[in-house]
Amino acid sequence: MDALCDLCLAQVCRSLDALCSRRADGSLCLRWAQMFPQEVADQLLLEMATKGILNDTTIGIFQNCKELRLRRASIRCCPVSAEAFRLALCPHRLQELDASWVPGGLTAANIVSGLASNPECRSSLQRLYLTGLHVDWEPLEEDGGTRVGFSSLHGLRMLNLANTDLTDAVLQDICTLPQLESLDISCSAVSKLTALLDCKNTLRSLIAHRLQQLDMSPLRLLFVISQLHTIRHLDFSEDHFAVDDSDGRDMDETVRQLLDGSPQVLPFLVSLDISGRRRITEAAVGSFVEARGGLVFLGLLATGTSSCDILSSQQNLKVTGEANENQVCEALRRYGDRECFIREALVHLYNLTTDIDKPRTDMLKLVLKGMQNHPTSLHVHLVATACVFNLTTRDLAEAMPVSLLSCTVTQVLYAMKTYPNHRQVQKNCLMALCSDYILQNVPFDKYLAATLVFKWLCSHEDPTLQRMAVAVISILVAKLSTEETAQLGKDVFIIKLLAVVQQKAMAGVVDSTMKFALSALWNLTDEMPTAARNFIECQGLELYEEVLESYYTEPSIQQKVLGLLNNIAEVEVLQVNLMEEDLLGHILILLQDSQVKQGVRYFAGGTLAQLVSRPEAWTLDDELRSTILKQLHASIMTWSQIEKEMVSYRSFRPFCLLLQTWQPSGVQLWAVWAIHLVCIQNTSHYSSMLEKDGVTELLRALAADPDTHSDVKARSDSILRVFEQHQSHSGSSNK
Repeated sequence: MDALCDLCLAQVCRSLDALCSRRADGSLCLRWAQMFPQEVADQLLLEMATKGILNDTTIGIFQNCKELRLRRASIRCCPVSAEAFRLALCPHRLQELDASWVPGGLTAANIVSGLASNPECRSSLQRLYLTGLHVDWEPLEEDGGTRVGFSSLHGLRMLNLANTDLTDAVLQDICTLPQLESLDISCSAVSKLTALLDCKNTLRSLIAHRLQQLDMSPLRLLFVISQLHTIRHLDFSEDHFAVDDSDGRDMDETVRQLLDGSPQVLPFLVSLDISGRRRITEAAVGSFVEARGGLVFLGLLATGTSSCDILSSQQNLKVTGEANENQVCEALRRYGDRECFIREALVHLYNLTTDIDKPRTDMLKLVLKGMQNHPTSLHVHLVATACVFNLTTRDLAEAMPVSLLSCTVTQVLYAMKTYPNHRQVQKNCLMALCSDYILQNVPFDKYLAATLVFKWLCSHEDPTLQRMAVAVISILVAKLSTEETAQLGKDVFIIKLLAVVQQKAMAGVVDSTMKFALSALWNLTDEMPTAARNFIECQGLELYEEVLESYYTEPSIQQKVLGLLNNIAEVEVLQVNLMEEDLLGHILILLQDSQVKQGVRYFAGGTLAQLVSRPEAWTLDDELRSTILKQLHASIMTWSQIEKEMVSYRSFRPFCLLLQTWQPSGVQLWAVWAIHLVCIQNTSHYSSMLEKDGVTELLRALAADPDTHSDVKARSDSILRVFEQHQSHSGSSNK
């Protein structure tokens, strides 16, 4: 359950426009604010960033630095300009700032010069994350002519400049920081690491993943590294997908010498990451681990050495690798922002989970995090969606938190939308979605899902995937709003579903694909006149007449066909399309035949009741209408109560005409029988519908009318009793 503070912050985010006025530059300003607790101000900024509403306009509320005092600020991935940053954040006495991956023109130089303009920030700022930014370092001067650089922020202890165009000159400036303890220069343009000697007595963590432009001999590099006496964590990992056999040899040699060297070199080292270094050996790793008793972490993913025997005996040592489940999960936890390692770890996780029989919420969380962290990586989504299927298939999903499944399905839909032409990604996504539990119980954008699956279905013919796609659509369509269903009732989608039905009918088969396609068409036309018209114009009626006759012994097929014909019969202007003696004669036979399943007879009765309810629209022989009316009443009186839920209704509006006091008893009887059926099966859902659609008044009129047939009156009274009992119970509960 969300904490009260979280709920309040979410409400503030939703209500910013109402709570704020606008300055002359368009930025927002809170109309009234008492002094926020400092931590709450940090949380509000983070909440705005997380929800994607933080920008030049909304960040303006933090210009009020007396009431909203920031200490730990995050504008990660938010479109904030240099000027907005200067006005809103630089006046605060910040201790931590995460401006990673900010799109637009904000540079590291803008940030440093802005922060340095606040004398308090120069000493208070301890942690600065600028991952993915353009450094844009030119000599920056204050008003007094003094040079401004990273060294101006002399309180800095942690600095992240990964994935930037960091140069040797800027690194030289950084390394003069008197308290620098942690430095990340991964994937930067640095060519020399000699500057690190200037901070050798303070630096405890150096992350230097994939330094492509590094130009130092192994001997010189090892000398520099060996002088970093206080280093505890060292990361010299490499992107094994991006390098060929000729790349990285110098660094590999440096790593080899480090592994073979004396433990007196880097004596405080407890964590080493050399993942992706394919030229190291198990023997070297074994010797290193044996010589370093205090080691707590070793990164060996994609090195081929993570099966080293000595590793299994180290109780306190965490390892990233592929030798076992623990190593793979550790890799997914540690390498969230490194696409190359997430790809590698997911492949091994897929192999580990192929035959999994126990729910693993922890694994699904790791897979989801990998997908979210790398939204543009086809490779990650290709393997991750396969892992999602492995981890949620069969009944595994039922033991997972619904909120986790909801986020996971949302990411699966993102993959479908982002990679529409990649067959395997689409297959993985369809397999993951094709879960009755997920489709029925997990909240997600079902309209988007139905649209994506429909689009896939219209452009592919794979029989296996076609079955899954049609199954997913048939369930999703029943859960959409009226407006959403109308959008999906386009002729292109109906044509495709009809093509599936025709393909199966021509082969004379009865399989799940055909049943799902019939269900989808039935739901698409439910109280959807436009979709019903599209169905007719696409020659669906002719096909359904053939199916109705040729599948006479298949009640599951007949019921779905008659259900759709029932939908057409409810639309007055479309009834003329059903006025065929052969068709109605066949439906009448189904109604009368006691050997036919009651569900089939039910929908046969509904179709006929709708067609005979408007005498002015009847175009066939009057004797046929009289026969139908007579048989409707007689057949319905032979029906037994159905326990299993057979049908659901969007509303009772199609019944209103059938419940008029002037209607023949057969028409009225089918309507009250149908309403009674669903009301006793799902009283709470349909009781409100009875009142909203005016059915209770119609039922009372029928019950009071002296000309109403006793069978109709009895069923009407029964519905009203169910309704009144529910109303009474609900009233007591509310009190």
